[in-house]
Amino acid sequence: MYIAMLGRQPAIGMAELERAFGDVRWFSHDTALVNTDALDIQRLGGTVKAGRVVAELTGTDWRKTSMKLVQAYEDAWSNTSGKITLGISVYGFKVSPRDVQHTGLILKSHLKSKGISLRLIPNEQSILSTATAHHNKLGLSPNKVELLIVKGHSGKVIIAESTGSQNITALARRDQGRPARDAFVGMLPPKLAQIMVNLTGPQPPRADDQLPPVLLDPFCGTGVLLQESVLLGYRPYGTDLSEKMIRYSRDNLNWLQDRFGLHFHWNLEVADAMEAKWLQPIDAIACETYLGQPFSAPPSNEKLGEVRRNCDHIITEFLKNIGRQIKSGTPLCIAVPAWNDGKDNFSHLPLIKKLDQLGYGPVEFKNVNAKDLLYYRPDQVVARELLVLEKI
Repeated sequence: MYIAMLGRQPAIGMAELERAFGDVRWFSHDTALVNTDALDIQRLGGTVKAGRVVAELTGTDWRKTSMKLVQAYEDAWSNTSGKITLGISVYGFKVSPRDVQHTGLILKSHLKSKGISLRLIPNEQSILSTATAHHNKLGLSPNKVELLIVKGHSGKVIIAESTGSQNITALARRDQGRPARDAFVGMLPPKLAQIMVNLTGPQPPRADDQLPPVLLDPFCGTGVLLQESVLLGYRPYGTDLSEKMIRYSRDNLNWLQDRFGLHFHWNLEVADAMEAKWLQPIDAIACETYLGQPFSAPPSNEKLGEVRRNCDHIITEFLKNIGRQIKSGTPLCIAVPAWNDGKDNFSHLPLIKKLDQLGYGPVEFKNVNAKDLLYYRPDQVVARELLVLEKI
């Protein structure tokens, strides 16, 4: 059993876990329990930390929890060789960073009396930041430990040993280190691309040729989603209306091969998603569709109506076109625009209410409402609404 600490928008992280693992449930408002034997956090865009559950406690306050923690790890580490680096993160308790640090100092003192050296990472907050955990390599070796102490909705407490945090250095490298970038067409974050690929669901290798399954991005832009699909085990297939974007995607996929020492096949073509004839097979589809023009402030009703109609037409025609070329059951995760009025009231595309008429059914989630799959910053007018669908 693992516990996952979800990112800024927990519902999206939970949906990703549910599609990737199936047997998951909420533990608190921003953590999830995942029933699996292995969890690789670097394959997840919506989870910032993960840990293997080592103990569950009931009916405990922070004082009792911290005492049990000190006793358990004093015993567990009494014969450890080499210096221990320890970080402690506490979720769900009303405790100060000083209280958390005090627990670590008591454990350090007890271990010192037994000749065990421990370096305690200072707590500026009760939860160590992802950056602190990542840069200290916590959870990546037996002597670099982050203890995750989480109090859930029911009052139960879980103690988990971190198995790593989101590799923000690698994500930044894949974002900012790519040779071809274009801010004008939008910058899909690699972690969102990971989420979208995972939201298409697990795909087994094809039986006919044993090649990886094919993931199509019909609006591939500079290829962010394609590169993340490669790292998640797919064979990327990208098309775009712009020859420049296809050139950029090719440069970035070549860079990915060279930078990571990978060898993979891909297809890239100039094509209009409303009219394209794609090569087969297509095993999954993930894409950021046309989002319309960017806005720095909520537009007038007249302008919003114009942009909304244009986006709705393009995406509807795309869905009609691709629907004629894919098999029943083919999964899709598409990002479409939704417009924030500045008060978290969103205007959505009309097509969302007629997906069944277009030949698509929404994927049902056990733990989240599909309406909550909106990816945006608080000051952002144009949000990405993630539609997770299957061809009927």
